[in-house]
Amino acid sequence: MAKSTLTPEQAQLLDNQLCFALYSTSLAMTKLYKPLLEELGLTYPQYLVMLVLWEHDGLMVSALGERLFLDSGTLTPLLKRMEAAGWLSRQRDAQDERRVTIRLTSAGRKLQAQATQIPGCILDASQCALPELISLTQQVQALRERLTSPRA
Repeated sequence: MAKSTLTPEQAQLLDNQLCFALYSTSLAMTKLYKPLLEELGLTYPQYLVMLVLWEHDGLMVSALGERLFLDSGTLTPLLKRMEAAGWLSRQRDAQDERRVTIRLTSAGRKLQAQATQIPGCILDASQCALPELISLTQQVQALRERLTSPRA
């Protein structure tokens, strides 16, 4: 691990905290998405669920939770609200009722076409070139992997 060039006092400044940079950026990003998603009737967590299902429909709740880093206690009420809105269906496995498969409805599939402008809006708002945004995304994903991987 590289030695810090910051003094202990500098290391404790809010603006020198990676966690705060990520947290405050996440808040800004969510705020940016809010009006775009309101047009579709989606919340940000619901949009994330839809992104996964548009990519891989018919997932088990457990697989969806793993993909989104959400536990079933958080995901289940979210999915129930989305089912009530008509965007997806939840089907219990006949052999094992603990296993629930999530499938898009036709209304959920139609939302995908309505959401096509969102990535471009986010790219424009970021004021980044596409390669820069892709690189930044990959760096944050790599950091997440290092933080969530078991330490040797």
